[in-house]
Amino acid sequence: MACYRPRMTAPERFRLPITVQPGDIDEQGHVNNVVFLRYVQDVATAHWRSAAPPADQAALVWVVVRHEIDYKRPAHLGDRLVAETWVGPASRRTFERNVEIRGEEDGQVRVRARTLWCPLDSRTLRPTEPSAAVRERFAVPGTLER
Repeated sequence: MACYRPRMTAPERFRLPITVQPGDIDEQGHVNNVVFLRYVQDVATAHWRSAAPPADQAALVWVVVRHEIDYKRPAHLGDRLVAETWVGPASRRTFERNVEIRGEEDGQVRVRARTLWCPLDSRTLRPTEPSAAVRERFAVPGTLER
């Protein structure tokens, strides 16, 4: 078993601005819970696309294996939100990602989420172990590779 040699800095945080659209609103007049989940996926995907080199993006696709989400406050039509994501620990084939969605103006948390992602080989669509460079960029210090 080889031990992953982690970077010694805190994981970077990536931010994505979101403006609540009419289609995001449910019958109660606020952002639907499923839409918040879409925002969680949107910020994760945007982070991957901005931080991973094209070769890694071509080699890997990511699928969610678990979502945990806490809904703290509602958001309404026209609200400007900021989704912020950062990576957590990784096992051999699951990578944790955290997300907070806050109001841009008031800074209040609307949603907190923890998601586990599994990397797939883009050709076979089977789980795969990503390169050391991907692990370095998308996992926190102390992650073990088994």
